[in-house]
Amino acid sequence: MAFLELQSLTKKFGELVVVDEFNLSVEKGEFICLLGPSGCGKTTTLQMVAGLVQPTAGRVELDGKDITKLRSNRRGLGIVFQSYALFPHMTVSQNVAFGLEMRGVPSVEITQRVREALSLVHLDSFGDRYPRALSGGQRQRVALARAIVIRPPIMLLDEPMGALDAKLREEMQIELRALQHRLGITTIMVTHDQAEAMTLADRVVLMKGGQVEQMGNPYEMYERPNGRFSSTFLGRANVLSGSVQDGKFNVGDCVLPVALGASNGKADYIIRPEKIEFTKETALLKARVCARVFLGNHWLYQVETSIGIMHVTCANDSPPGVREGDQVGLRWDLAYAHIVPQGSPT
Repeated sequence: MAFLELQSLTKKFGELVVVDEFNLSVEKGEFICLLGPSGCGKTTTLQMVAGLVQPTAGRVELDGKDITKLRSNRRGLGIVFQSYALFPHMTVSQNVAFGLEMRGVPSVEITQRVREALSLVHLDSFGDRYPRALSGGQRQRVALARAIVIRPPIMLLDEPMGALDAKLREEMQIELRALQHRLGITTIMVTHDQAEAMTLADRVVLMKGGQVEQMGNPYEMYERPNGRFSSTFLGRANVLSGSVQDGKFNVGDCVLPVALGASNGKADYIIRPEKIEFTKETALLKARVCARVFLGNHWLYQVETSIGIMHVTCANDSPPGVREGDQVGLRWDLAYAHIVPQGSPT
């Protein structure tokens, strides 16, 4: 039995179904990211786990016990919000100690556990400061320390890095993953940032319209998307709509070969931009370069083909050999072309 079980969780607000028959099994120590666009139901799902929102139907089981109707303060879960929700009139140490005081933990033990928690988040010398004297990253660490100090069975994170700038966000992602590994706390995090989800998660749960669209480890999700929505939400993708007939993919006036095993019928042909190469030799498609954009570690090209605009990315490991206006050939290994029958999740 999984450590945390969400069974057919459903939440309705009047006639509006926000979460619809959501199922998820989480193993102890696992890091799960609920990923999806605004309004897909990911935060409501997290709030039902936390006990902040009561489900319309379904169950939440923790370590074999049904906690569906248990009040939030009785679940003992660590929760970190995007706003951090720190008490401005309390010092860092007092903020971290608050949950322990509410639980009646002896003062000597509180002092020791607060010291340990602040050490884990590298704020040993910040205990006497107030939140207003801290940077955004430091306030986030205080919120994390306050969550872990109660030694929760599960940590719930709702867009915890949403207020940080890009560089600090990246640094905190690395720190959060290292901290979660070190403590082994089962963690569920809500995010709309696909790069963040792939950086942190053992498994990504991609949501759309209150339902699970696809679930898997980040590599699997990226390399084998199950449809148009998954492929374009998790990074860039070229998605060509057409049909498979006898080992060929027909799109517009173009015929592309496909790997063995593709079933006949209407389908989407998915190929990631970084899997495509420019070539002067035998090409699968001919194209003209419309635009070239420098993105630091790689170049992004927009190319015009007979079947529409496509994107190609090339590593920045040498001066670019292709310029805007150039006529080019495109090729890719067929193993990287993913064929998804239309009617799959979109």
